Amino acid sequence: MNRRTREYLRGRFGDYYRSASVSPPPEANEREWGHIPFTAGDGTTMVRHQSLLDIGEVSEFLARETPRHAYFSAARYDDPANKRMSEKGWRSADLVFDLDADHLPGVDPEETSYGDMLAACKEELLALLDVLEDDFGFADADMRVVFSGGRGYHVHVRDSSVAELDSTARREVVDYVRAVDLNYDGLIERRPNERGTTLQKRLRREGGWGRRVHEELVAYAEGLRAMEEDDALAELQELDGVGEKTARTIYGVLERNPEGVKSGNVELGPGASTLVRAIAERVTAEQTAPIDEPVTTDIRRLIRLPGSIHGGSGLLVCPLDRDAIDDFDPLTDAVPERFRGRDILVDVHDPGPVDVGDDRDKVEEGIVSVPEYVGVFLMARGRAEKARE
Repeated sequence: MNRRTREYLRGRFGDYYRSASVSPPPEANEREWGHIPFTAGDGTTMVRHQSLLDIGEVSEFLARETPRHAYFSAARYDDPANKRMSEKGWRSADLVFDLDADHLPGVDPEETSYGDMLAACKEELLALLDVLEDDFGFADADMRVVFSGGRGYHVHVRDSSVAELDSTARREVVDYVRAVDLNYDGLIERRPNERGTTLQKRLRREGGWGRRVHEELVAYAEGLRAMEEDDALAELQELDGVGEKTARTIYGVLERNPEGVKSGNVELGPGASTLVRAIAERVTAEQTAPIDEPVTTDIRRLIRLPGSIHGGSGLLVCPLDRDAIDDFDPLTDAVPERFRGRDILVDVHDPGPVDVGDDRDKVEEGIVSVPEYVGVFLMARGRAEKARE
């Protein structure tokens, strides 16, 4: 990034901050604050170990310093400005989850567009929220969903029941969300049958992964019964560990005892346990969220400030209401209004598609006129420099 580009971006970021109202997180005075300024050269300098007393009112600080990136700590401290982490006096921390679009399984950043990666990341976000809401019982009021402005989404959980968890306990949360080393036998319990005469092995249906597996099992069995027999047998053989003979056995069991399936009975007959395990593996593969473990387990993590601008994209770090996530398009809705309404000249050295804004066209190499938000995006991502007007 050359001097002209750096000064242009810093000036326009400042224009945004002088007109914006950025709300600080709860207990802002107990958190550490950090930022990365616009500096010369290719390197970055993190300024951290600051308290609210050091930076002052957040909106005024942003307008004055116009940082390239702005952060606050997930943790709350007795002395957040102390430069020694061991002497800050850790009190508690938000439980933070991070989803990065370019770290998703099956997504190749070299082959997948920025927009498509973010769309896939939103699906993973919804899966994560389902687990946090349904399995942990976190209320919407205790969770804040944020588009990071760059590669994905953050979820801040501010429930008192998890605030004082240490790194080890937070790793257990991560393992649960990702179904790491999930004990499939633990999804099953022994319960009396309908007559109360014997104990049966049944899926745990009250909650957690047992409930999820049961719901998928019921839906899967209903789908098989709606098929022609040959098609159903072929479908069963797509499951791991299920051959032709086992498929016929399982199909017969499902046909004879649909109520047993609905009750979660895994002793329906030969092959039933194989089916349940195969369904469980499918559910955990499809419904786990690929969260970034170090972010969640780090009880002193700095995280992006909602309402700030991401210096690597020029997009806003956007807080989102739960019911607004489905319709949210980060590449349009996270464009600052301050950067709309006029065109600027940029010198493009990395031409190609631009996945941002309303008209997502390719840009050619050389000096071109583009909407300002497109120019900011290209400059922030290192694909262009500011040209003289």
